[in-house]
This record gives sequence, C-alpha cells and structure tokens, in this order.
Amino acid sequence: MAEPKIQNSSPVGESTPRIDAREKVTGAAIYTDDLQFGNALLYARIKRSPHPHALIKKTDVARAKALPGVKAVVTGEDFPGYIGLYLQDRYIFCRDRARYVGDPVAGVAAVSEEIAQKALDLIEVQYEALEPVLDPEAGIRPDAPLLHPDLGKYVVAGFIYPKAGTNISNHFKLRKGNVEEAWDKCAAVIERSYRIPHIQHVPIEPHIAIAKVDERGEVTMWTSSQSPFAQRNLIAQSLGISQSEMRVISPAVGGGFGGKAGVSMESLAVAIATKVKGHPVKLRLTREEEFFTAFVRQGLSAHFKMGCDKNGKLLAMENCFYWDGGAYTEYGVNIARAAGYSCTGPYEVPNVKGDSYCVYTNHPVGGPMRGFGMPEMHAGLEQCMDELAAQIGMDAVEFRKLNCLKTDSILATGGKIHPIGLEECIQKAANAVDWGRKSPASAPNKRRGKGIAAMWKAPAMPPNAGSSAWVELAEDGKVNVGIGGQDIGQGAFTISAQMAAATLGVPYEWVRVAAPVDTRYSPYEWQTVASRLTWSMGNAIVNAAKDVRKQILDLVAEAWDESPDELDIVNGVVISYKSEKETPLKNLVIYGLPNPDGRGWKGGPVIGRGNFMPKDVTGLDAETGQGEHGVVHYTTGAQAVELEVDLDTGRIEILKGVAAFDVGKAINPELVKAQMEGGLVQGISSALLEHLQLKDGFPKNANLVDYRIATSSDIPREMQSIIVEVAQDDGPWGARGIGEHSMVPTIPAIANAIFDAVGIRLEGPPFTAEKIYLAMLDAGIVK
Repeated sequence: MAEPKIQNSSPVGESTPRIDAREKVTGAAIYTDDLQFGNALLYARIKRSPHPHALIKKTDVARAKALPGVKAVVTGEDFPGYIGLYLQDRYIFCRDRARYVGDPVAGVAAVSEEIAQKALDLIEVQYEALEPVLDPEAGIRPDAPLLHPDLGKYVVAGFIYPKAGTNISNHFKLRKGNVEEAWDKCAAVIERSYRIPHIQHVPIEPHIAIAKVDERGEVTMWTSSQSPFAQRNLIAQSLGISQSEMRVISPAVGGGFGGKAGVSMESLAVAIATKVKGHPVKLRLTREEEFFTAFVRQGLSAHFKMGCDKNGKLLAMENCFYWDGGAYTEYGVNIARAAGYSCTGPYEVPNVKGDSYCVYTNHPVGGPMRGFGMPEMHAGLEQCMDELAAQIGMDAVEFRKLNCLKTDSILATGGKIHPIGLEECIQKAANAVDWGRKSPASAPNKRRGKGIAAMWKAPAMPPNAGSSAWVELAEDGKVNVGIGGQDIGQGAFTISAQMAAATLGVPYEWVRVAAPVDTRYSPYEWQTVASRLTWSMGNAIVNAAKDVRKQILDLVAEAWDESPDELDIVNGVVISYKSEKETPLKNLVIYGLPNPDGRGWKGGPVIGRGNFMPKDVTGLDAETGQGEHGVVHYTTGAQAVELEVDLDTGRIEILKGVAAFDVGKAINPELVKAQMEGGLVQGISSALLEHLQLKDGFPKNANLVDYRIATSSDIPREMQSIIVEVAQDDGPWGARGIGEHSMVPTIPAIANAIFDAVGIRLEGPPFTAEKIYLAMLDAGIVK
C-alpha cells in the first residue's frame, strides 16, 4: 500500500473536525453552573498567606464555620499528603509554614462566593514571619534561610537530583571534554550575564475547577486542563484514594500555554469537596490571583562563557543557570534539567561545562510555560553568539551555519543528532530579511536594525510518557476517534482527524473526534505538554487506525477469497485491485458480512486501538550528563527580525518577523504557520512588554492595567513563516512538534536587532522604551 496522503484541501477555519456533541453540553456547563448543578452548587474561596515566608503558629476557623451559609472550612491539618509531579514538595494546604505571598492556608465552601469571601475574613491565622529568599543566587549560599528542611525526604523522580540541607531542588551537570584546557586555544572568548524576569501566561480564561465527591467517595472534577490524566493521578495519590475513583472531565481550554498543565489550584477544589459530599464545589481564580497563585514562568540568572578559534569554530562553553523556582518546584526541577542538557544551544561544541540549578525562593511557584525554559536560556546564549562572531570579524549568520548542529553531529550529551534542517532554517530566515543589506530608516529620528537567532528544543518528558487512542466506526461508515490529548488552540483535534482519515482511507469530513476529554472514557494521554502530541499521540492514532484497517481488509479478503494485499480502502470504499469488486464501509463495519454458504455471518462491530511510547530513551549520568539517547528528538529553527528604534522615545517597532522551523513533516501546513506566527507574537510580548514585578516577594502589577501583553497593535507589519521538512524517523509521516518552539528565539533575535540599530545591549528583557532610551542616553547615542 502506498503511503496514505494527508488531506489539506481547505484553510484552517474550514478544516476543523466535527466534535462529539458531549463537548457542547459539558463544555458549557462549567460556565453555566446552575443548569448542570442546580442549587447544590457551592462556591469556594481560599485564605492565602500575606507573607512571603512565615511559620503558621495557629489557625482559628471557629468564627468562619459559624457564619450562616458556610458549609465547610478546611486547613492543612485535614490533608497531610504531599503532591507534585517530579518532586512531591508541597501540601494541598499549608501545614507548618507558608512559602510565598498567596500560599493557600485555608479554604471555605459556602452557598455563594460573597459569603465564602466574608468567611475568609473571619479566619484568624497567627504567623511568625521569617527571612525570605528572594534571589536564586543568594538562595544557594550556605547561610541562606532553608525553605524546605525536609527536602531529603521528598519523593522525587529518578532523574532529578535535589541537594538535601540546601535550597537546591535540582542540580543538573553537563561535562564534556576539558573546558579549562580549551580556553588557551581560543582566539576569542566572551563572558556575559543576563537576568530574565518572571512572566505570567495570562490566559483569557482564568483557572477554574468544579469538584464533586459522591456518597461513595468517588470524585468527579470538571476543569480547564492540559493534564486531566496527570491531575487524576496526582490528586488521587495525595488524598489517598484510588485513581479509578477519580474522574477528570476537561471541556475546551480558554488558553493554556503550559499554565494549565500539572496541578496548581485544582487540588484545592477537590480537597474542599471531600468535606461536603454530594455538593459540587466551584473554585475560580480571580484575575489578580491568576497572576501569582497559579504557575508563573520562572526567573533566571544566567552566566555564559564561550570561545572559538580564529576561523570561528566553537571550542568551549561554560554556562551556569540559576533558576528562580519559587516556593515549590515540582515542575521547575525538570525545566532546570532541560536547560542543563540543552545548555549549548543548537551547536556542536567539543568542550562543555554546564550547571543548571533549580533554587527554592519565596516567589510564586514556577511552572511550565511555552518553551519550557528554552526562551529564557536562549535569550542570553544567542546574544553571545552574535558578540563572539563580531570579535573575530565574522558574519553572525555564517558563524551560526558553521557551528550549528547537522545530521549526525555529536551532541553535548554524547549521542548523535538525528537528521535535521537547522542550517537551512538559518539561511532561509536570513534571506527573508535581506540579511547583509542595510535598509534605510523610515525617518531621521529612527534607526533600523536586523537580528537573527537560532534555537533547539526537545520534548522534556519522562522516558515512558505514553499515548493511546481508539478508532471506531458507526453504521454509516463514519469514524469516531478517541484521544486523551487536549486541543488548546494548537489544532490537536484537527490533525487527529486528518491522520485517522489518511491512515484508514476515508474522507476527512467523515471523522469526528470524541470530546471533551474524560478520564473515564477517553484513552490515556500523559499530558498535553512538550509539543509532543503530533508525534506521540499521532503515532497512537495511526496505530489504532491501522488496527481498524487490518480488521476490515482481513474480513473482506476472507469473504471474497482474496489476499488483503490485493485490497485497499479508498474514500470509504473497500476495493479489490484483482477482481475489481467494491463495497462501502457502511455495509460491513457494524453487522459484518454473510458467509458465502448463507450459514451465519462473520465480522461484527469494528473498533481499533493503538498506543505509543518511545522505546530507546536512555538515562543521563548524574555527574556528567552523558548518555546515548537522552531525549526523543529535537525540533530546530531560527527567527529573524527587522525593527526600528525611535531615538526620541526609545520605542521599538517590529517591522518584519520571520520564522523558519524544521517540523519534520507539516501535517497541516496552515496550522503550522499559525503556530509560528502565534509564537512569534508571544515572544515579542515577552521581549518588549512583560515582567511580573516582585518586590520583597510581593507582586506589584497583578492586573491587566499594569501588566501589559501584546495586542494587535504590537504585531509586526509583516510576518513570514517558512516550513522546512527533514523527516523524523519515528514520527507519523515524519512529523514532530512546533507548538512551543516558535517562541524560543524571539528575545535574542530582537536584542540582536536592537544592537544592530543603536549599538546597545541590556541585561535582560523587557526591552521597554524607557530602558532603551536610558541606555542610549548612557551610551551617548542621544543627548
């Protein structure tokens, strides 16, 4: 059989698959509570710590319990279990101490949100304020206050290395060659430091969860989630119940970007619901709470040292990262790990020393955000590449092309890189902005510049993160596809339908994706994170569709006395290339086919199943970071920008943004381009505007007035997305992910363009007009 073709005959808006009607009912229910839950619904609010670091000496909830309308008040004493993905380092509610402003101390369920809020004011908590840790580099000092005295007792994943008796929750080491000997051989060496601030995901829809515990103790939670199966597992573990007694239903997600992965506030709703059995309990974060009590992107203090020979060939790198992991680092520890094994960027370097520390601080909890540490890490590294090239008088594009990874290049972790098209991405991005040709500014008071940056990113996941799928057919021959991955706007449902249709041999319009994701009925999916669904879940869908296809062709082959190899399914019709017989699927996929002698039937309802899990991921040595196959694969690419700086105001205008990425195979080219554009815009937002301002541990701009994100007025005048396709050997049709990668190189591309325009560099983003103008003033560029 020839390789099935993916159908891409219509634009994105017209190619959306039909979704099972359940989504329309349940999806609306989380917002129209009275229709689904009636007057049994209770509303929860959370009492939060006003201190960045404090011991909890006493909690008195008597007055709150006595308030009419209050149905339950809970504290940490009610829930002794730890919770966490890679590191179980926190309670659902604080027990002995609070570790950040906003840490949940108590919870209330009441008949209205207003009464619940009043009850919070009646809860009396006595604190003993402690000295906070407010900087990751200060946090690793021996005399720093110890935030987690029990760190050595926490349950931790085998590839995470916490240091008991310190604030270091993970230290990833990478060692290759001999860095000290290499420095003397370098013709040019640079050392630079950068600081990347915390930012927020700012989903349009804040976090929300509704949890209900029935009289048998079985739990149902409705929540906007990227991780329904992980939430089922982690919350059940913490509460000491069976995973089979916990059900998570996840309707459409109103913005995720990583912030709705894992568990943040969802466990609070479930915990409170255990005290009011039979009543659903709704917990909704306010916009202010969303900014600092849900996950934030970690801050980073990064130090780079790198050198090359006179021909521009990289000889050595020594990089050290201090991640501001916040009060709890259940997810942050893996971000530090990913940055550690990726610390060289997409370059072949013979001598490497890398250290990546995840450090506890008394800041909001750091968690996954689009790029998973790679935008922060690349922000400084790619500026260093420009500076090192300049030191030896080499063009920045040629310097990157000389040093970038190519097929079979040796990685810093020891193995070889799979086939990639990074060099092509760099060249095409440069060509798109007319690299090497200086364009005139639009006005006398403006300066124009161009910048480029490359990137790489692997799916940062455990070695055994699995996917599964089922495919079934209805009486009319139409196809239902069951998946556990979530569509968060990236088009997961669309490509699921495309891959099932192409594999099975039916029109795309015949495929319907069963939604919402429901852990009781949907097949298992680890999480919708790491830009892995097209690759991992896609393989599971293909395997399930192949299972269905085999059942159908075997059945027809037996009925027609032919070989399955002589049969095919084309546009929903089984055809024989030998006898030229044909029969539509609707004639056989439910009721089967009659035996030729008229005695009985064969076949029956057709349903296929498939799964996928990478089989060859190896561990990385704890002391050297070396391993043959430490990650499943890398997606690589580059961005180039052209911008203007206003000398009178410092304001930056992005004139053109170009993204070129090797996606292996674009299953849906329009969706791929949309991801490139969206990532570019979000990257611009983080480069020019965003900064969650924390002073002494207190958030100062937790609102959409003082915290700016990019809007339509900030989008470049021109955006261009370039697809490069070098097939991934184990991807469906050769595909790999692109969702996060398009945000990774934006900050350094803009920083390099600013330097090209006006000759200044800043310690880190955001590159606001005020900071740019003051830097130009200090440099004597303006007076």
